[in-house]
Amino acid sequence: MVVEVLVKAAYGAPDSLGDCPFCQRVLMTLEEKKVPYELKLVDLTNKPDWFLKINPDGKVPVYKDGDEKWVPDSDIISQILEEKYPQPSLLVPPEYSAVGSKIFPCFIKFLKSKDSDDGTKQSLLAELRSFDDHLKEHGPFVNGENISAIDMSIAPKLYHMEVALGHFKAWKVPESLTYVHAYMKLIFNRESFIKTKAAEEHMIASWASKLNS
Repeated sequence: MVVEVLVKAAYGAPDSLGDCPFCQRVLMTLEEKKVPYELKLVDLTNKPDWFLKINPDGKVPVYKDGDEKWVPDSDIISQILEEKYPQPSLLVPPEYSAVGSKIFPCFIKFLKSKDSDDGTKQSLLAELRSFDDHLKEHGPFVNGENISAIDMSIAPKLYHMEVALGHFKAWKVPESLTYVHAYMKLIFNRESFIKTKAAEEHMIASWASKLNS
């Protein structure tokens, strides 16, 4: 049986891997669990009919294992992968399931903000400080010494934050957040992350299209 995953193609480069953090989450999970898979790129700016027949909502990622039905939504896919391929375990304790969950929406608000006094930067900093405090007490990963499903969710979003805010706002994570910096260095250099990340230029092009629309 072959695992198939439909993911976003790069904006303006449909033959290259795109910058969807939810797609990368699923791909990282497959890589960490050493599950062979077949990748199919979908141009979301010109969605093909075959893709819309599979998922009429037109969203990625979408996953299928062998003859089973196609399944959308990275939350559901990650849960299926954990049940079907339990080793290595990427289970997250319930008390850690929401750690870092507000960073991505705060990042997007700050990125789109045109008012330096609207509090969006401060909100992002507050979430990053909270994340730093958690890592200080429980790190180096969210759940301690071993990587888990929550890291697969957070890491791609931090990559978006680093690249997009660095490019469009010349902003970086403050050096004082030493545990966040150590976490990003640790996970960004992990093989599963490197193999599944989009090129920075594709990410910038994608965000530019959203910011200019």
